[in-house]
Amino acid sequence: MKKIELEIVALSHSITQTHSYAVVLGEINGLRRLPIVIGGFEAQAIAVALERMNPSRPLTHDLMKNFMLAFNVDLLEIIINDFQEGIFYAKLVCSSTNDTIEIDSRTSDALAMAVRFGCPIYTYENILQQAGVHIENEGGKTEAPKVTQESTVEKDNLKKMSLKDLQVMLDEVLEHEDYIKAIAIRDELKARESR
Repeated sequence: MKKIELEIVALSHSITQTHSYAVVLGEINGLRRLPIVIGGFEAQAIAVALERMNPSRPLTHDLMKNFMLAFNVDLLEIIINDFQEGIFYAKLVCSSTNDTIEIDSRTSDALAMAVRFGCPIYTYENILQQAGVHIENEGGKTEAPKVTQESTVEKDNLKKMSLKDLQVMLDEVLEHEDYIKAIAIRDELKARESR
């Protein structure tokens, strides 16, 4: 079966499920999107890697990457290889000096690893047909992945806070390793700097 390459185009709160997030994968040079509902911890792991944040201690996916590199195992690609009863299945394609092996993985974990290794993400046509959505032509623009995590009300609350209060809040959320909220606060601070 021919593989279709995807890229992460957005990460946001899931509209359909509370306490869940959606990672949206886009077909490279195509108009189809594959939305996948994931948990909060996995969303945070993906967001940290996308935003190139450096946690004070390694997250689980960072530990896994360090472990793999220490034993000369490389992540070549991930493949979202099945979709059954609303659940996506994925595998990691890894290589060492002697062997190439496929390892079963939750899709969210596979995506978190792909972002860390900078490896390609693939799926198959039948999965895009079953679970993908077709979007209108965006003019061929390729944009950086969007990490959106705050509701309009929460964003408005950040806009009302003083710079000092935002900095204190940023320190607190980083202390508690809430990197998704940290991204929203950082974005508000950057927006104010550019004014």
